[in-house]
Amino acid sequence: MLGPPPVVPLRPRAPRPTALPTPRTAKPNTDPTTTTTTTSSTASAGKAATMGAAAWWRRALGQRLNPAGVAAVAAVAASEPRLALPHVSLQDIRWLDWAELRHAGFRGVVFDKDNTLTAPYVPALWPPLADAFDQCRATFPPGALAIYSNSAGLKEYDPDGVDAKVIEAAIEGIHVIRHDIKKPGGTAKEIESYFGCSASNLVLVGDRYFTDVVYGNRNGFLTVLTEPLNFANESYIVRMVRKLEAYIISYWYKKGHKPIKHPLLPDARRIVKFDPYDDSSGSKSIA
Repeated sequence: MLGPPPVVPLRPRAPRPTALPTPRTAKPNTDPTTTTTTTSSTASAGKAATMGAAAWWRRALGQRLNPAGVAAVAAVAASEPRLALPHVSLQDIRWLDWAELRHAGFRGVVFDKDNTLTAPYVPALWPPLADAFDQCRATFPPGALAIYSNSAGLKEYDPDGVDAKVIEAAIEGIHVIRHDIKKPGGTAKEIESYFGCSASNLVLVGDRYFTDVVYGNRNGFLTVLTEPLNFANESYIVRMVRKLEAYIISYWYKKGHKPIKHPLLPDARRIVKFDPYDDSSGSKSIA
């Protein structure tokens, strides 16, 4: 069985990362260039491509109050904690080896939006992720990348798909899946219908244990957990919930719980690249 999700080493080890990390605490991506870039990007993108004040408040309120998420914590805690444990945990998508994922048989990638691909409430891609996203887009066939969000595309908060269209215009090659039920509730029927395959052939990338990871594991995805990109527009309540989630997950790891096995990827370390910030690391190219 897999141990805890694979570590992202700061320096290369031959031939692949061999250790598995202790559960991480919830903290932002701390690249100083990223912080500077995103502060201005958040401000400009929020003004230039605003989704409307009313939509912003609906989305913000929706992310603060997620009854399905609360129920998921109780259900997972009472029955199967491993549903909240990701197959892979790393800083952000720059550590993912898209070519290895494709080689393993995965047919597409489903991303959460806020704090996974973009800053909260911003439609444009987080600038430091541009190269990694381009590599992902080049590796998978056209139409094989999508966003499944608890805001944009969710009919409760985006009934006309206006937010979804703004994001699709801002991030080339991404499709925002329209759906009815907030994660972690619901099935993967809308996603499977869009991709034309089982969820077990797809990767789900998100930044929350009890929404993205629980939803993904319940429905058979390969689950990848990333750290939040930026806390600037995230509410105090959400930040506190992140800390609670990290505490619970850490406790479960210490109790010996393991992630669910995925049939396409027995060894999740295969898809973890070396440190993308270190040009001397000899990281594999993704072609």
